[in-house]
Amino acid sequence: MEHMRALIRPYHSSDLDALYRICLLTGDDGQDATSLYDDPRLLGHFFAAPYGLFEPAMAFVAEDAAGVGGYILGALDTQAFEERLERTWWPHLRARYPDPPASVPAGQRTPGQQVAHMIHHPWRTPDKLTARYPSHLHIDLLPRLQGSGLGSQMTKTLIAALRDQGSPGVHLHVPQGNQHAAGFYRHIGFSELPATPDELPAPHLLLFGMDLQVRS
Repeated sequence: MEHMRALIRPYHSSDLDALYRICLLTGDDGQDATSLYDDPRLLGHFFAAPYGLFEPAMAFVAEDAAGVGGYILGALDTQAFEERLERTWWPHLRARYPDPPASVPAGQRTPGQQVAHMIHHPWRTPDKLTARYPSHLHIDLLPRLQGSGLGSQMTKTLIAALRDQGSPGVHLHVPQGNQHAAGFYRHIGFSELPATPDELPAPHLLLFGMDLQVRS
């Protein structure tokens, strides 16, 4: 699928480094997070690489003449995905990135310490959320690909793939301060859902969901 000279295509294993790069360059609420992390791959270890490695069929990238400049990543069965990461992904990362000491309060952790803490204590999606919305997704685009409708096309591409696999619904989280993103998801058909604290990985997030199948 072509859009504004960018091609949306399925993820290839050779795109893994691009996932890491884009994750870092958009990792500060959409801005470049390079200066925040001593290890430039740490953010991607948590937020991007696992999807390319363990659920590549639900990953798509946007590529233009300058290369891969965006991705949309999803998991068909969120809880099964989380269980697989617990078995095969987090253990070696926990050995590499120590959990910050309890003497460092959460509010005083560096960005790197915050991600290391999440690696050691990943949030698990509750049953009451996955019962209706078992899939999840997230999307990141570099600035050169933003504002052209490409994000909407990429989201529709992944939603079609989830529908084809029989998913009844998909959810995602958006920072409360990112009203641009919240407006984008509302525009393409997501609804903001009331969320109890146990349905949010962090208190500053909003929860959105979309039904994917006709409900009887």
